[in-house]
Amino acid sequence: MEKIKAKVSPGKKKVVKELSDLMKKKTVMIISVKGLPSAQFQDIKKKIRSNAVIKVAKKNLIDLALDNCGIKELHELVQYVEDSTAILFSDEDAFVISGLLSDQKSPSKAKPGQIAPKDIEVKAGPTDLLPGPDISSLSAVGLTPKVEGGKIAILKDKVIAKEGSVISASIASIMAKLGIIPFEVGIDPVAAYMEGKIYANIKIDKVAMIGALENAYARALPFAVDLAYVNGETIGYILGKASLHEKAISGIVGSGQNNTEVKSMEATSN
Repeated sequence: MEKIKAKVSPGKKKVVKELSDLMKKKTVMIISVKGLPSAQFQDIKKKIRSNAVIKVAKKNLIDLALDNCGIKELHELVQYVEDSTAILFSDEDAFVISGLLSDQKSPSKAKPGQIAPKDIEVKAGPTDLLPGPDISSLSAVGLTPKVEGGKIAILKDKVIAKEGSVISASIASIMAKLGIIPFEVGIDPVAAYMEGKIYANIKIDKVAMIGALENAYARALPFAVDLAYVNGETIGYILGKASLHEKAISGIVGSGQNNTEVKSMEATSN
């Protein structure tokens, strides 16, 4: 640790050395803990401790450790370190760890000032809200409330927050009252070093990934059947298609035979 400047206190040098020693692990990952409650952070650390170690330290100490660990490629991670980041170490593959972190996310209510992750829509239908001040609050965000059966109902579907827009206090309040929970909180992977390479944008969205795979499968299956590419997934469809073709051909052939017989009978009678 001779590169660390003398003005760094012994306590800080100890932290830097501890971080530097851990950087010998297979995966070194910068993670974001922004907006994550302390209790939930500790719970996630506990759940993944058999797979990874997470350390929280000041930005300058993490930067020092990255620069003084003896692995030059790790310096590239400095650009991803912020005040709301921590550092994770593991002998597992970086993408495996990213998947584990994705599994530890939990729903979170909207707060004023947050950015809508998608269009947030209120569907028409009954609510559990009682008539009163909430009628005005619902109207103020563009909804059309009406009292039905002693409760407030929404008459029309309405997008109350567009994707990328800032959520106001009034909209956050309405979402909370209607039980709309559009956010997930947890630890987000930012960038990782693994086996000599830096990987950015390693956040894994399992729901989106499964949706993409299902869409790709839906497009590939009919194409494979059309090409008569035989495997366990296509054989049933190919045989079914062949059966339909057989019936169609038999119908054409049968029709041709009947016409020949009719003509033959007509010729004989003449």
